Amino acid sequence: MTRPRIKDVARLAGVSEKTVSNVINDYTHVSERTRRAVRDAIEQLGYKVNLAGRHLRQGRTGIIALVVPELDVPYFAELARHVIREAEKRSLTVLIHDTGADRDHELAALTGFGSSFVDGVILSPLALTPDDLRDRADAPPTVLIGELLEEGADHVAIDNEKAAREATEHLLSLGRRSILVIGGRDEAGLGTAEARTRGYLAALREAGVDHDPAALLPVRSFGMPDGAEAVNRVLGEGGRPDALLCLNDQLALGALRALYEHGIRVPEEVAVIGFDDVEAGRFSVPTLSTVAPDKAAIARVAVELLQRRMDEVAGPTPADASAPGPRSPQDLVVAHRLVLRESTEGAGARSAACRPTTA
Repeated sequence: MTRPRIKDVARLAGVSEKTVSNVINDYTHVSERTRRAVRDAIEQLGYKVNLAGRHLRQGRTGIIALVVPELDVPYFAELARHVIREAEKRSLTVLIHDTGADRDHELAALTGFGSSFVDGVILSPLALTPDDLRDRADAPPTVLIGELLEEGADHVAIDNEKAAREATEHLLSLGRRSILVIGGRDEAGLGTAEARTRGYLAALREAGVDHDPAALLPVRSFGMPDGAEAVNRVLGEGGRPDALLCLNDQLALGALRALYEHGIRVPEEVAVIGFDDVEAGRFSVPTLSTVAPDKAAIARVAVELLQRRMDEVAGPTPADASAPGPRSPQDLVVAHRLVLRESTEGAGARSAACRPTTA
């Protein structure tokens, strides 16, 4: 059976092929009656838009890249699912690239992998420097998620400092005073770990609790083995914390295992809270209290912002010829919430108690 073409739609609707194209591209200067006739013809014939042809005519490929440090980290896998769904709404295909937190791989992403086959990049950087971001002439539009390399870059994330402050305040409200931070970094910088450490320190100051620099436990990576190793190290040195603020859920899940192996009860002796609200934390024993970023919102806002930047590069179409020029780089904040489960609330916390927060 011959695939219906745009001229077949035009013939059935009684309009020109140009009018059909205007309806498909959602141009505003088409009457509602004509628009309805064209859409009815499209549905009746089963016409499918040739996305490859459309993108080529617009000087685009219709492909965007989602670049993450570790795809096997559940947070990034869950986020990727949301990005794919949002991209599909805009007829975009998502190429997913795992950099392994390697600077050369991240630099390749910033340059569009040395070719023009991606229209834009959503990047979660770990190894790049601010200078890398500034020196990228002719690079595709890029939106950062997670780490903020410098002010002035397009960026989407939760308020990490506020979220860590709220998580620490929750632990303090339970009477915990010896709170260790697994993955903590007391350094100047715009990174996620630095921001979350600042939130922890702010909560201690507000509560009048002294800060012990040894309470920050650096890790080589942010996986479960690293969380377990940090706990084993502290306990082996005679430390006896009463709470752990883990800067992601992978660290927290590893910490839970190490505490179990040492015969330490959670949360009776040590309360544990993480970040990211990955699925595994809902099924761990005990279930894991966590800071839950709105991953769907991060994906939606990042794709929307990237689409806007790609449109700016391509230039205005007849439908948006009067639109304003390029916007200044934006640092956009999405919501998060505190999800309290058994690792801080005890066995009575059979269903999560959520504390919504404002962005």
